[in-house]
Amino acid sequence: MRVLMVAPPGAGKGTQGAVIATHFGIPHIATGDLLRDHVARRTALGRAVQAHLDKGELVPDEIVLDMVQEALTAVAATGGGYVLDGVPRNMAQARATYQIGLELGMTADVALHLKADDRELKRRLLARAALEGRSDDTEEAIEHRLRLYHELTHPIVAWYGERGILVTVDAMRPADQVGREILAALEVMSSFVDHVPEQSRRAVDLTGLGAAFGEMTTDPSR
Repeated sequence: MRVLMVAPPGAGKGTQGAVIATHFGIPHIATGDLLRDHVARRTALGRAVQAHLDKGELVPDEIVLDMVQEALTAVAATGGGYVLDGVPRNMAQARATYQIGLELGMTADVALHLKADDRELKRRLLARAALEGRSDDTEEAIEHRLRLYHELTHPIVAWYGERGILVTVDAMRPADQVGREILAALEVMSSFVDHVPEQSRRAVDLTGLGAAFGEMTTDPSR
């Protein structure tokens, strides 16, 4: 199973990515972790990343994509799947990631979209900032990150929907309920993704099933 995550900050992307990776026994490729690892090891990529961070600049797409290509190449050598978390963040990254996948024979089977309300996301991020003592996660900073998501990242959702690989899940519920629904959907999809071409698939929206799914999982006898 090859999954990429599309979600706003605070929707639980890292948590659910780890759950998926553990369940299917596949690597969890988190670009934030890759960045920190390269910086810590002072690789050529890491030094380039640090140079931009020292200037207070965003890490350019080409550097992030180089790391993604390196990670996916390593996965391709084992013939396994992956969960890609943190990329793409804009349409250029989405198209470039797709091209990398095509070249490696490793295009995503599922684009998992975690959908959540901005008010709930802001509440979660402010609570996390208070718990972790993160003074940089102010209300103003969080609102800016959410605006960037809607402007740059959210348009990718429609593109994945057109490709027929989009699965949308309601992320407004407790993480364990969201995780169970995701795994159930991916288990079903894993049985046919290798046999049904993208152009024959349709986007899947599970957001309307949240309450019913929660009731079912809390009482297995029903």
